[in-house]
Amino acid sequence: MCRFVVWVFLCFAATALFLTRLVLAGDVTCSGIVPMRHRNDVISIKDFGGVGDGKTLNTKAFRAAIYRIEHLRRRGGTLLYIPPGVYLTESFNLTSHMTLYLSKDAVIRATQDTGSWPLIAPLPSYGRGRELPGGRYMSFIHADGVHDVIITGENGTIDGQGEVWWNMWRQRTLQFTRPNLIELINSRNIIISNVIFKDSPFWNIHPVYCRNVVVQFVTILAPHDSPNTDGIDPDSSSNVCIEDSYISTGDDLVAVKSGWDEYGIAYGRPSSGITIRRITGSSPFAGIAIGSETSGGVQNVFAEHINLYNMGVGIHLKTNIGRGGVIRNITVSNVYMEKARTGIKIAGDVGDHPDDNFNPNALPVVKGVVIRDVWGLDVLQPGSIIGLKNSPFTGICLSKINLHGKIKPGTAPWKCSDVSGAAVGVSPWPCSELTSPGQTGSCSSFI
Repeated sequence: MCRFVVWVFLCFAATALFLTRLVLAGDVTCSGIVPMRHRNDVISIKDFGGVGDGKTLNTKAFRAAIYRIEHLRRRGGTLLYIPPGVYLTESFNLTSHMTLYLSKDAVIRATQDTGSWPLIAPLPSYGRGRELPGGRYMSFIHADGVHDVIITGENGTIDGQGEVWWNMWRQRTLQFTRPNLIELINSRNIIISNVIFKDSPFWNIHPVYCRNVVVQFVTILAPHDSPNTDGIDPDSSSNVCIEDSYISTGDDLVAVKSGWDEYGIAYGRPSSGITIRRITGSSPFAGIAIGSETSGGVQNVFAEHINLYNMGVGIHLKTNIGRGGVIRNITVSNVYMEKARTGIKIAGDVGDHPDDNFNPNALPVVKGVVIRDVWGLDVLQPGSIIGLKNSPFTGICLSKINLHGKIKPGTAPWKCSDVSGAAVGVSPWPCSELTSPGQTGSCSSFI
């Protein structure tokens, strides 16, 4: 065990050295938001009877190990080590001051016995399950009210085995909303890094009502026809950094959210201070998305150095009548996209409603959106900005944007209505609602 502890310490030290070199090399990183804790207390899942044969159910082992971490409360916290092997388990809860460390070739795999899955209450900012009324299935790896939690390793895998859930959705036999792969609620000081996430039943990584969250160096994979397998969805959360990751899923790669219609308005917790950088991926839906659940508001989002391939929409801001909420101070820059149906889309008519009790007079406000330095190849429609008649989108700035592809004959490259702002150096030239300020590369005065 002593040699093992030294080995784990060296792994953490190597990670810290790598991050330091990133900064010295000039790459901006937000790894310092949350400190990478070095746990002196180390236990293995095998100490609690864990068997990595892919067949034995390890639920008791995971729950016993985490119970030990929670109740012994070792100084500096505890690292739970998952050695090579496939560890089948039901869902389980994390606790504060712990590191879940997956070694190389370690797999934590979700059982496909959906009948044993626990149910939990809906999120207050949603009022019901996202897919169906009532409660929802608990996420595979779950945490509520924790702090100082790290999920990391040597690119081990967390496998949701989501196909059984996707088929239930397709066959309309679901009774409740599908489980996320990882959900953290009311939590702070979270790091998720150097792990592969595979085949989530629903959204992959969902921090909700959280602050100080770092997600970096992760890989998220799901088939392109897997329904609603969003990559990373910061939701009513603040000070979140997502960087240096590859995501290929069946829905939005990164989607910033903040609650759903009257429930999100009443809860009133925005998403703010969201940084997204150096993300590469592919999806039939959006690369970088805001919404469509934005009733608590979304502000101060900064995304840069994004590479997208085989996309539905490259950059998508989406909301709807009844959402309310203010979307403001959004900046997306240095984006490359190749093969996309639509390059840039900002829309006020996207997404459904939880029930018929939404307020049709609760109109969203979209203002102060800067999209610059975007290059696209094989983009079928460069852009669409459709605001609301009684709540036009204002302060929309497009700068240095080139989106090339085969536009259908007789089709306008841009569709716009109920929007105002400016465009500088945009090709093909956008709609007349976005005027040219006669500047070279900036329209900040219009925001």
